[in-house]
Amino acid sequence: MALKRKIFQEEHEMFRRSVKAFVEREITPHHPAWEEAGIVPREIWKKAGGLGFLCPWLGEVYGGPGADFLSSVVVAEELSSAGASGVAFTLHSDIVAPYIAAFGSEEQKKRYLPKAASGELILALAMTEPNTGSDVAAIQTTAIDQGDHYVLNGSKTFISNGHLADLVIVAAKTNPQADPPHAGVSLLLVESGFEGFQRGRRLKKIGMKAQDTAEMHFEDCRVPKANLLGDEGMGFYYMMQKLAQERLVVAIASMAGARAVLEMTIQYTQEREAFGRPISRFQNTRFVLAEVATELELGQVFVDRLIEEVVEQGAEMLAVEASMAKWWCSEMLKRNTDRCLQFFGGYGYMEEYPISKAYLDARVQTIYAGTTEIMKEIIGRGMGI
Repeated sequence: MALKRKIFQEEHEMFRRSVKAFVEREITPHHPAWEEAGIVPREIWKKAGGLGFLCPWLGEVYGGPGADFLSSVVVAEELSSAGASGVAFTLHSDIVAPYIAAFGSEEQKKRYLPKAASGELILALAMTEPNTGSDVAAIQTTAIDQGDHYVLNGSKTFISNGHLADLVIVAAKTNPQADPPHAGVSLLLVESGFEGFQRGRRLKKIGMKAQDTAEMHFEDCRVPKANLLGDEGMGFYYMMQKLAQERLVVAIASMAGARAVLEMTIQYTQEREAFGRPISRFQNTRFVLAEVATELELGQVFVDRLIEEVVEQGAEMLAVEASMAKWWCSEMLKRNTDRCLQFFGGYGYMEEYPISKAYLDARVQTIYAGTTEIMKEIIGRGMGI
């Protein structure tokens, strides 16, 4: 029996009903086919944008619905609850678009944000490189000043929305000799039609198979100076500001995913019989599910507190707390999905059962947006140790 969450108002619950109905109608029936294809259709983005489900926090002056971050939370929770791991609306709306809203020029905001809100323009973020992982300061991609443009060279990997994206925020070294190295990093807005911008292969993953994850290559790609996001040399600092919200988004989705896993497991254990009775009647089943339910309630209280703080003051001051939420919630999801799968026996290992998909999708949550180990490093530094 879940505690009543106090962070949502009636308008958010109405919005949730709309999002839930959309997911049930437009996403869930088609998601298995998208998993086979390894990508979702562009049309789903336009449908979501037309209903105000993309960038819901964005003001009307830039073509957004003019709602708030709580509406984004609703979208993230409903997608995660449905196992719609291929539909990267939260990446687009709550991880990439905020960079443009916070650091973009007025011309950039008016050019890109209305189309991002409508679903006409799909966004991606290209930070990770084949040999750098979480060490953003060590990136090798360069963007050399050539007067009225930069010449961009390098490769990126593990890029969500890699093939769908119309606009990619690319982290590159505009000053490769900068000391310290992170002071030379800038962010560039790279459009899909730019010469020298090439999509690499779509990567095959053990989970989140409908999520379009790809490599990107830049070979003497000309990027106009007007497409510099914010100030030159400030890219690393911008990323550090925005990573807190990205990590909180992972925590939010992890909590919703864990709750969905618990619910499907309770239902299964009540229906499945062994030795003449439902397996929910065995003490071990009750004890394990009681532990999972308790962890869910404890984690949800912490995450909801952080959501409230984001609504009040933004996520920039929550670097340590967001790291705590990200590592704990993602590890909790991974651990408890594994424990719940055990109750399904051999059926839990069959792809036709949603628990198997949840198990595979859960694994990456402890890796992207910063690994669990990086999260603990950030927390430790925040403690002064």
